[in-house]
Amino acid sequence: MYRLTNIKINELIKIDNLTIPGQSVTCILGPSGSGKSTLLKLLNNMITPDDGQIAYKKQLISDLDPIQLRRKSVMVPQTPVIFDGTIKENITIGSKFSEKEPPSIKQLNGILEEFQLNKNLNDNALNLSGGEKQRIAIARALLMNPEVLMLDEPTSALDEQTAEVVVHKILEYVKDKDLSLIFVTHNKELAAQVADHTIDLMKYSLKKEMTIHERNH
Repeated sequence: MYRLTNIKINELIKIDNLTIPGQSVTCILGPSGSGKSTLLKLLNNMITPDDGQIAYKKQLISDLDPIQLRRKSVMVPQTPVIFDGTIKENITIGSKFSEKEPPSIKQLNGILEEFQLNKNLNDNALNLSGGEKQRIAIARALLMNPEVLMLDEPTSALDEQTAEVVVHKILEYVKDKDLSLIFVTHNKELAAQVADHTIDLMKYSLKKEMTIHERNH
């Protein structure tokens, strides 16, 4: 799905060669500051590397229209974007962006129930808690029917029980639609349970190399 070659960015990451397979679950691991969110942004063409190339389905993403890429590869940041409007408007705006048929009221209520959101579609989304906003953003991304779903710490604002339900529903959807899932987590146990592939960013961290160099001098 993705291939990264000779990537270097901000004295943070150096990747000589990395392939992220399609139709699978890939987990990005690493301590705080190792560049996990940066890698997602690179894949989504939100930032560009200082050096190197990134290909999506054998096409360089630098040659692709960023909007077209983001319709196929949808990213949900750790702090999700929530607009001033109803829950319904916040979920369906994703389908408008991807130029797809909007989900039905039945679909909308169904996904709220699946993600344990006991809310009315006409409620103001800005009044939701952090965890509820996170789930709304994930629901919006899922209903865009992307080829790739990228999630940055998707359960960071959730309690353990709700997080388990949300992860299960995400995996269920991804497997059912035969999609690719790339997600960032600090939870090695979760990664071991659900990931087909893992990327340990400490392997590509320039900060680690710089620290070793400083210790040796």
